[in-house]
Amino acid sequence: MKKNKLASLVLSAIMTGTLIFGATDAEAAIQVNPIDGIRSDFIKGADISMLKEIELKNGKFYDQGVEKDCLDILQQHGINWVRLRIWNNPIVNGVEVGGGNTDEAKALEIAARAKARGMKVLLDFHYSDFWADPGKQNKPAAWANHNAKQLQKDVYDYTSKVMKDFTAKGIAPDMVQIGNELNNGMLWPEGKPVSPEGYKNLAGMIGQGLKAVHDNDPNHRVKLMVHLANGGDNALYRSFFDSLIVTNKVNDFDVIGLSYYPFWHGKMEQLENNMNDISGRYNKDVVVVETAFGFTNDGFDAQKNVYGPTEERIGGYKSTVQGQATGLRNVMEAVSKVNNKRGMGIFYWEPDWIPTPGAGWKHGEGNEWENLAMFDFKGNALESLDVFNLVSAKDNKFVQAAIKALEPADVVGNIGKPTELPQTVSAVYTDDSTKDLPVIWNTAAPVYDAVGNYRVSGSVAGSDIKAIAKVTVINKVNLVKNGNFETGDLNQWTVKGDMSAVNNSNSAGDVRDKSAMHYWADKAFSFTATQTITGLKNGKYTLSVWTQGGGGEKTVQLFADQFGGAKVMTPITNDGWNKWHQWTIKDIDVTNGQITIGVDNQANAGNWGSIDDVELYVQE
Repeated sequence: MKKNKLASLVLSAIMTGTLIFGATDAEAAIQVNPIDGIRSDFIKGADISMLKEIELKNGKFYDQGVEKDCLDILQQHGINWVRLRIWNNPIVNGVEVGGGNTDEAKALEIAARAKARGMKVLLDFHYSDFWADPGKQNKPAAWANHNAKQLQKDVYDYTSKVMKDFTAKGIAPDMVQIGNELNNGMLWPEGKPVSPEGYKNLAGMIGQGLKAVHDNDPNHRVKLMVHLANGGDNALYRSFFDSLIVTNKVNDFDVIGLSYYPFWHGKMEQLENNMNDISGRYNKDVVVVETAFGFTNDGFDAQKNVYGPTEERIGGYKSTVQGQATGLRNVMEAVSKVNNKRGMGIFYWEPDWIPTPGAGWKHGEGNEWENLAMFDFKGNALESLDVFNLVSAKDNKFVQAAIKALEPADVVGNIGKPTELPQTVSAVYTDDSTKDLPVIWNTAAPVYDAVGNYRVSGSVAGSDIKAIAKVTVINKVNLVKNGNFETGDLNQWTVKGDMSAVNNSNSAGDVRDKSAMHYWADKAFSFTATQTITGLKNGKYTLSVWTQGGGGEKTVQLFADQFGGAKVMTPITNDGWNKWHQWTIKDIDVTNGQITIGVDNQANAGNWGSIDDVELYVQE
């Protein structure tokens, strides 16, 4: 692959267009700054749990137009560790569940191939038959009726069996993590930490997993990890590990693993602060065991991707090959600079997950991740793979990034009212990182007397590039206050019922822009969120709301009441994370100058979802 340094003129010419994958190799000149003082044994890892399934479905990988084993490509581009998840038995009614069907047999094969290439191996025990993460930690079917004590023995026995199997084949793992993204525990409901007993059960399960590894590794050569998601959330990590280590006395592990996706898990500074705090507080090494960045906002198949323009905006990097490389390089630097050299390295999550029919996230569904892979849609290695070598290259020169563009700000205003312009604009740098910078507008709060499209200019300190606000003026006012929850709270809303199940969320996927009303509880719950709007002109109105969620509630309804007529409702049905749907009630005939609008939710234990962009308009 080319390793040419990137002049800003070349970068601007290449990166301002849309990526096209017509060639045999994905061409993109990138520049990656070296990381000063990076340790020689820094983990430059990749979770490639999907690889075997992709190969079985005839997925192919190429480097400079030459077909190669994916592991060879990764190893040649500097990846020195692989991470492999293990599901107990990913089969339901004789049918594989999908998502790589990542059982022990597949992990054994890929581990052997990796070890033959001099790579090290991290095993990721999910203790489930399918995906385990903060939103779901389902017991394997074979353990479904087991109590907490039995589950601890299950964890020990299964972990011990796998360790013996790997050791017998001469490919003992170099690191093992007990559970995956354990924010909310494992092996639900017994291992869910919602009470002192739940915390105790969870600690026992983790402890038995750790013991099983140690018992099969008498020289303690294998590093042991406990892993959480939300890498920027220091309060979460302190709460979890204080309970595990201080309260429940489980401390026989070496590494704290963090998932950090900047479009979901906060700013890089939050990750840095968290790693420095927990590595010192608990005397542990840290590894960012999952991270990823998009190289395009496009998708290949019909499956909706988890990453797109909203995540690009939140994450701080453009969805380009250069942006992917810069983002990954900066996570590596953050880990490398953890105090007292406690940062061991990183793992990129599924750089291999190219769009391959039959290798989807679930049986019968497609790939949600292909624009976060490090190969293009045809399997060609992206230039961003060079980041693993370039961060350590002795002859690599540091290039200071400069502002190359200011993203236009899109604003909606109303006739005859001051238009509120944003206080910042997004600056795009020559390394395709982005940063919100303060802006001074030539007209602070413009007022327009006609519907139309307008432009306001402004300036940003340190840049000669003109800032632009593109204002669309409409004659249509949303009468709901804080209907998009962008105030960062639930102000203006009255929530009755199980209020502890309802909060304001800013997690990408759970929101349409920056914030949303979110709900979840581990037991059955119900709530009603309402807002009463007065001083209305009598006439017909339209009410709407956007929602997403896991589905399965008893009932969820959008409603309007107390407007001078009979209460009107429309059912809401959610069908998956980040799958947003709009629900609308038209022809609401207000005759008394007011209305109460809201959402009523009667939910089962574990139901979750989001409510966003509630709107009430005069009907034209």
